[in-house]
Amino acid sequence: MEQTVYQGQIVRVTEEKIDNINWERVYLPHGVIIFPMNEKGEILMVEEKRPHENPPHRIKPVSGILETEKGTAEENAQREMQEEIGFRAEKMEPFWSMKASGTVNNTQHFFLATGLTPSKLPNPDGEETIISVKAYGLEKLKQMYMNDEIKWSHSTLGFFRLYQHLNKKH
Repeated sequence: MEQTVYQGQIVRVTEEKIDNINWERVYLPHGVIIFPMNEKGEILMVEEKRPHENPPHRIKPVSGILETEKGTAEENAQREMQEEIGFRAEKMEPFWSMKASGTVNNTQHFFLATGLTPSKLPNPDGEETIISVKAYGLEKLKQMYMNDEIKWSHSTLGFFRLYQHLNKKH
């Protein structure tokens, strides 16, 4: 029987003995990861402060925890964009959902956001966490990921799925 051994605000860790092996599982909240695209075809990325990471800042796509009590994944994605970069999308296109199961468990929903218009909501994480918002072409972002200028994470897989998705259209 799976038992919780740690419950934090974001992370839950469990253990379960199966065939005399103690299996550990980490449960992370489900999330949304958004790649906002401007009229030039560039992706807006956030540089944010991360005092608990090394280095203490990172470049990342717009992202957040999926709060089901606050609506659908698409509604959460719109709100995250408004909080982090001050834009709302005319079109929020889901292009992939990644379900991780096993040792680490969660689902990430990926969106391409286009038709951006200004619409700012207060950032509950604090406005001071955002250092800047910059636009990058797809090839530049690919190069930044490959050179580890952007650290690899779930969002990296989403970027390469988006890259493939957009190149199929052309």
